[in-house]
Amino acid sequence: MRGWVQWMVVAGSVLLSTTAQAENWPSRLIKVVIPFGAGSAADVVPRVVFDRLAAELGQPIVVENRPGAGGTIGTAAVVKADPDGYSILSQSSALSISPAIYPKLPFDITKDLSSALMIGVSANVMIVPVSRPWKTVQDFIADAKAKPGSISFGSVGVGSATHISAEKFRLAAGIETTHVPYRGGAEVIADILGGRLDFYFCPLATALPLIKEGRVHALVISTAKRAADLPDVPTPAEAGLKNAESLFWLGVFMPAKTPRDIVDRFHDVGTRLLAEPAMQESLTRLGIEPFPMTPTQMDAFVAREIAENIALIKAAGISP
Repeated sequence: MRGWVQWMVVAGSVLLSTTAQAENWPSRLIKVVIPFGAGSAADVVPRVVFDRLAAELGQPIVVENRPGAGGTIGTAAVVKADPDGYSILSQSSALSISPAIYPKLPFDITKDLSSALMIGVSANVMIVPVSRPWKTVQDFIADAKAKPGSISFGSVGVGSATHISAEKFRLAAGIETTHVPYRGGAEVIADILGGRLDFYFCPLATALPLIKEGRVHALVISTAKRAADLPDVPTPAEAGLKNAESLFWLGVFMPAKTPRDIVDRFHDVGTRLLAEPAMQESLTRLGIEPFPMTPTQMDAFVAREIAENIALIKAAGISP
């Protein structure tokens, strides 16, 4: 009986301590890890949000870029951090791809991370050099089928969102292509402009200026609906392709054992901020659309994407 009472006292103390911690959060600087290089969409967009979130939460937010291994190095650092709400991960759709590419990850996404906020989603758009003869995606597919393996595409790395978009398109179109991975999007664009690559599923915000200036041609958008800024560019379904859609998303995560009250408070503040017209306007300029969901819904969304990407990587014959 005495042992039971002691256990109850300890449990009650832990509960009170956790509740007090959540009520006082945040009381100091928050560190956000972005596991990608500076200047990428996965870096630029979250910084816009975190600049405003710092003011809303009343504490400074410092962003640290820790790129490498498809975003898994920075992710592992947050997984191992104290679950106190002061170490946060800003990730992208690359998170749900990594289990398929890296089978020996030092963490389990569904068990070691808690979803906190979905920032939004964007499309990738298939761009080709203006020197190529393709005016429509049907022209491109016909040429690719006539010359199997002769057409190349770039990406910002094996398992990146730009890679997955291209693989989904390739499988749906029934064509053989050559993948050329790069360290960053700037190098891919340079080789598209120079005619050294045949196509690239480029993030919409990056591609728009190039398309509008006539420096590249856009053949298909990666999402299920057309982009408002590219009303003449068809979706995969409109081009006769099944199961070729893909989303580039950006979200925020915390270590799994972070008190739920902290996760919920972050989500509530972040959701209110993302709903403000000024913030929506800023994100729209960056090619990001709202994609609101609760942390529980986001957990389920990521889990579904992991399963789909594992199946895709297997179907595409991509070696981990």
